[in-house]
Amino acid sequence: MTSTRIALRAALLVGTLAMVASAPARAADDGDVKDFLLDNGMEVVVIPDHRAPIVTHMVWYKIGSADEPAGKSGIAHFFEHLMFKATTNHAAGEFDRAVSEIGGSNNAFTSYDYTAFHETVPPSALEQMMGFEADRMRNLILTDDVIKTERDVILEERRSRIDSNPQAVLDEEVDATLWQNQPYRIPVIGWMQEMEQLNRPDAKAFYDNYYRPNNAVLIVAGDVEPDAVKAMAERTYGKVARGPDLRPRIRPVEPEQNTRRTVTLTDARVSVPSFSTQWVVPSYHTAKPGEAEALDLLAEILGGGNRSRLYQELVVKQGIASDAAAYFQGTMLDDTNFAVYGAPRGDAKLADVEAAVDAEIARIVKDGVSDDELERAKTRYVRSMIFARDKQDDMANMYGSTLATGGNVKDVQEWPDRIRKVTADEVKAVAARYLVLDHSTTGYLLPQQQAGN
Repeated sequence: MTSTRIALRAALLVGTLAMVASAPARAADDGDVKDFLLDNGMEVVVIPDHRAPIVTHMVWYKIGSADEPAGKSGIAHFFEHLMFKATTNHAAGEFDRAVSEIGGSNNAFTSYDYTAFHETVPPSALEQMMGFEADRMRNLILTDDVIKTERDVILEERRSRIDSNPQAVLDEEVDATLWQNQPYRIPVIGWMQEMEQLNRPDAKAFYDNYYRPNNAVLIVAGDVEPDAVKAMAERTYGKVARGPDLRPRIRPVEPEQNTRRTVTLTDARVSVPSFSTQWVVPSYHTAKPGEAEALDLLAEILGGGNRSRLYQELVVKQGIASDAAAYFQGTMLDDTNFAVYGAPRGDAKLADVEAAVDAEIARIVKDGVSDDELERAKTRYVRSMIFARDKQDDMANMYGSTLATGGNVKDVQEWPDRIRKVTADEVKAVAARYLVLDHSTTGYLLPQQQAGN
């Protein structure tokens, strides 16, 4: 089960690609993608791909850490773990053994906005996987012993992967500083003192509220036919009773940021200093038309790879950085973040790298980007995602993360047309509007000897 900070960033990156990897050079034909609802409210998306005799089966629940009750941080991730325990129909470990015996793979992950469970198996085992997932959707056996054992597991996971990792500790503190009112400020894994108090009534209430077919999306990608998948889904998931209608996912809104905030962590385990600067920006779900697409392209032009401005200027030309990049996490339910980061190389100082990154941002704000640069970025951006469509699990992630954060199949399929319409003026406008240093949050990770410098 993958839910550490590193795994979370990877999952969010995949989520960002949900809008990107629907590029026109297709491994699978988007026109064949089918979307339908079961009578109990569960949405089903089928993505046929007959090049290999395998299928990826994913269930996405529209519940993540940002939906947790106050004081119960970590319960969404905790419940991801509990879903692998015994049910009234299957012993603990039986699901995992069934997947292993047929040479398949399975796992799960938790993010701010969703929790997802997935298996990759031969098509002949698809209905069996549906049966297992449908069973644990409502039939988990949650005893005090099960709760205590798995709570100890997640506490140790936090100690080993967060508390013992300076970068992970800084990431949490930066998030808690960037977000002052929005629940994205709380780590997905949870705060230790609240994780320690999670109990069986908490877990049972969470399960009963959110693990329902009308709060889930089923994605099936691979060597299947939509009609056959629909029939299997009706025989398995269709038997699960619809749950109560859930309230809209309306969360606290972030207030306007009027200060420049900094967070500094010094640690003897750090050998190379680094920094990241972040801004609160709209996501695909909250942006005005065209803004999220422009932010995506801004991230690509500024720091999206070895052809980006930051890499070419800081790493190649000046030689002062070992790493410099930018990213935009577009598929979030609420507003999201745009970030730049860098680390020095050789005798260069961290302050020099930060100043050079700031200078590149200022250039775009002042002078914008050329039409040629923008077109090359669009082409590079789209082509870099084509390979993602060669993997069924990536396809499933593209659609699943979009549908779990307020989008739909049409949003994914129409993304290329929207990205092609972005103009150079729109890229300049979002840079000027959102990448304002006086309204940013910067985190510094420094070696111990740099304390006080």
